[in-house]
Parts: sequence; C-alpha cells; structure tokens
Amino acid sequence: MAMSTGGAEGEPMMDINTTPLIDVMLVLLIMFIITIPIQTHAVKLDLPVDSQTNTPPPIDPVKNKIVIEPAGTVLWNGTAVNEVQLRQYLDITQTLTPVPELHLQPHPEARYEVVDNVLAITKRANVEAMGFVGNEAYGNF
Repeated sequence: MAMSTGGAEGEPMMDINTTPLIDVMLVLLIMFIITIPIQTHAVKLDLPVDSQTNTPPPIDPVKNKIVIEPAGTVLWNGTAVNEVQLRQYLDITQTLTPVPELHLQPHPEARYEVVDNVLAITKRANVEAMGFVGNEAYGNF
C-alpha cells in the first residue's frame, strides 16, 4: 500500500494537520451557542376584564343613522360617539345578518373635514349598504 505524500521519500511533511483545529472550533461554537440567552419578544398588554354590567351597543338590526352636527359632534342613533366607538359599531353591524342599512345625515353647516373623516371610517369598515339622507337641505346653498 503505497501512499503519495507529494514529496520525496524521507523528507519531512510540510502540510499542517487541520483536523484538531476544526474539532476545537466546533466545540467552541457549540459552547457559544449554549451560553447565548434565550430571546423572548413579549408584549405586555393590560386586557379589559369582562364585566356583566356592560350594556350592548345601541345597534338597530334594520337601520342605523349617523348624524353630524355643525359643532362637529357625531351622533350614532342619537347618542354622541367618538371615532373609535363609531368604528366598533360599524364593525358590529357588518357581522349581523342581514347587514343593516346605514343612513348618513350631515348637517348643511357641518365641517367637511368631519364628514370626510366619518366617510373614511365607514370605508375602512367595509360598509356597503349606506345612503345619504336629508339631501334636500342642500338645495338652498
């Protein structure tokens, strides 16, 4: 069994044996992996507690009316609501079967910015059965 060493017979071997070096490097790599702390990405939330005193939202299963007053107040079936409550009510109406109609009645002197904001909220809630009521009030302008 002859083996070629690349050099003449009797000369010292010039190649370094890298096997022990690789073994040591692998052991060090495993030690570093084991000592790395486990990364946890937790988001701490304070979730609301369910209470039995919560009243259901005032949602009519047939039709609901949004009125925008000149002062910028948004009314949902006669009750003042903010943007978050309006979106929640709209989301709830979209889960009902059949989906109730939504009537939007902006006052003629209401700011366009408020009306546009309400329209944007209804669009994001994917409201499809919506109509404008009280358009005859705009005939004098």
